[in-house]
Amino acid sequence: MFKNLKKGALEHMLFAIPKGHHDAAYLKELLNKHKEIRFVSLVGVDLGGQDTDEKIPMCEFLKDIDGFLEEGIQTDGSSVFLPEIAVLNDAKVMIKPDLDINWIVDYNFNNLDNETEMPIGTLRIPSFLIHNNKEVGSRAILKDTIKNFKEKLMENLKINSNPLDELGIESINDIEDVVLTSATELEFWVQTPNDKADEESLSTSQTLKEQYWKRTQGIVRTALETTMEVIRLYGYNPEMGHKEVGGVRQKLGLNKREGHIMEQLEIDWKFDEALQAADNELFIRDLVQDIYNHHGLEVSFRAKPIEGVAGSGEHTHLGVAFKLKNGKLVNAFSHKNFTEEYMSSLAFGGLMGILKHYEIINPFITSSNDALNRLKPGFEAPVCIVSSLGESAKIPSRNRSILIGLIKDLSNPLATRFELRSPNPLSNTYLVMASSYQVMLDGITHVIKENRNTKELEIEISKPFGEEGIYLEQNRQYRSEEDVFEYYTEEERNKLFGVPPRTVLENLRNFDLYEDKLNALMVDGIFNEKIVASYKMTVLERWITELEGRILIENMDIVRNCKKIHSSEDISDMDVVMWNRVDELRWSLMKDTVDKKSMFTKIREALAEKRFDEASDLQVETKDLISKLKELYLVYAKNQF
Repeated sequence: MFKNLKKGALEHMLFAIPKGHHDAAYLKELLNKHKEIRFVSLVGVDLGGQDTDEKIPMCEFLKDIDGFLEEGIQTDGSSVFLPEIAVLNDAKVMIKPDLDINWIVDYNFNNLDNETEMPIGTLRIPSFLIHNNKEVGSRAILKDTIKNFKEKLMENLKINSNPLDELGIESINDIEDVVLTSATELEFWVQTPNDKADEESLSTSQTLKEQYWKRTQGIVRTALETTMEVIRLYGYNPEMGHKEVGGVRQKLGLNKREGHIMEQLEIDWKFDEALQAADNELFIRDLVQDIYNHHGLEVSFRAKPIEGVAGSGEHTHLGVAFKLKNGKLVNAFSHKNFTEEYMSSLAFGGLMGILKHYEIINPFITSSNDALNRLKPGFEAPVCIVSSLGESAKIPSRNRSILIGLIKDLSNPLATRFELRSPNPLSNTYLVMASSYQVMLDGITHVIKENRNTKELEIEISKPFGEEGIYLEQNRQYRSEEDVFEYYTEEERNKLFGVPPRTVLENLRNFDLYEDKLNALMVDGIFNEKIVASYKMTVLERWITELEGRILIENMDIVRNCKKIHSSEDISDMDVVMWNRVDELRWSLMKDTVDKKSMFTKIREALAEKRFDEASDLQVETKDLISKLKELYLVYAKNQF
């Protein structure tokens, strides 16, 4: 990737412009020194999590830099997902630069500038979408959530400052700022183009743990090392890159070229303030794709790209800290008696807020068919609304079967945080963080106003099913130190922790089913009725389009590929029986008759007539039939010479 660069080029390249350096005069001087930066792109993020990208020539940007910084550029509602907000008769949307965040330069290493012999760069500026003079979209929601969280927390602590005693803070007047910190972990699959997944081989490799944290090789190793180095150049502080559980061994062809690469990887980097952390994740995801594509590898960030093997998660870490006037940073979740207490009362409140209200933040986390495919027992992906604290305050939890866990480093109180395990690489990180912090505030507010201490909060979060709580629901259990997939039956899990949604539509229905929980999300007007309605329509439209235009098409290919392969010369009675069962399923799924419609036709008609509940139920039934078809066909095929 760096081979074509002249010696010393990297040292002279501009990778980031930090916040505090975004005034027009400074930018003009800086950008005129870096002629290789040819374009500017204002990056707004809509409610669907999609980011805008446009190539504005640098000369045009510098010509009217004050106008760009103050006004931004104009687009319309058809360019972004803002239904119910930017409508046809009121579609004007502005994209306005965020001057209080880091900006980065996105380089095209495949396109060198003739004059400087450096890669041509695009200055990517995180921006807000503006509609009718109001900031809208995902970045704005997270920004407003952070501001509201800080203000409400400080207001409550002025009424009752007892929680500060647990942190070793003498007075609320010692606090300069509240800092919301976050980080994500990016898992993804890489493969050589056009290779087909052998699900059985992948499943066997996963069971044998042949790939997990093993040594990378060849171009995968080169791409991973390059990615880690480039991330460092941007100042993102990479911590680790390694193989994940999924994958098979790559093969070397007769021409000594690597082939049949299919591996799962993970890259981690250090935390940052919440809005910056979300921006970092958005850019690093693009960076990973560019680097691996440059090395001839395809990248998939889908939550479950291959059925039957591990999917890809993007665990999201959530923390809160107080910045004191003396410059010291104090973790709001770490009790001063660090080895005697699991966490502070503020932390208990935040954790209980997420657990109690998870049904209405889940639609922001799990918003696609692919995401729901990942959340199944047996693949280290969370299904149940349950937490783990650890056997004791001195033995931190690493229970990988739960939804959200307390993370502690006994040598570093600043590291205490929550790890939310349900997001995936294509979750809208801005809305994941915003909805999580919003309901965390609800639990924290309860703790402060009711003056709860850590002992009674530990009892509360550990209460058994059926016992009335002081904040949490009576007929739920919220803590388990067991492997919830092994220790409980499916029936017990559904009773104790709630029934998980099976489809995107069922997840969206939670907005209507849990009105009291929705109120906690919508308090203070950040997630208002218009935003929730717009988001619901965004996800609903995607679900309909994907179900009809992608999932049904993929299922049709599966049915068509289940062909009769035995001949009259080598047929057995087993072949006849198995093929008849396979063929019966094929007809049921895809073939219409005069008297009977196939499953695929029923789904199409239900969607066309907006009978969405019926379409959702049919989707579940069809998925089960497709799984059964694949299993039967595999048995049938294995019996052929």
